[in-house]
Amino acid sequence: MDEDAVFKALADHTRRHLLDALFVKDGQTLTELESGLEMTRFGISKHLRLLEEAGLVTAVRSGRKKLHYLNPVPIRLIHDRWIDKFTERQLSALADLKKDLES
Repeated sequence: MDEDAVFKALADHTRRHLLDALFVKDGQTLTELESGLEMTRFGISKHLRLLEEAGLVTAVRSGRKKLHYLNPVPIRLIHDRWIDKFTERQLSALADLKKDLES
């Protein structure tokens, strides 16, 4: 996984909006995804391509349609690598405090 590509993809509000839309309803077409945005099909296609390159979206052809699906794995890997390690000490301290207060 290319973390830089994932961070770059997540840095844009339009791409985050597309990920949110796929979270709500997975397997959407370009037409469905563009309905919530004031942007050209070309612009949305460009954002989807970046999301695909980052591994956050996969596209599957179904007849004449191209369905887009959310792939949450890269986000989870970033969470595990960059967020968990910073919150572990705080959670551990809270657990210790709770234990001490209950004693």
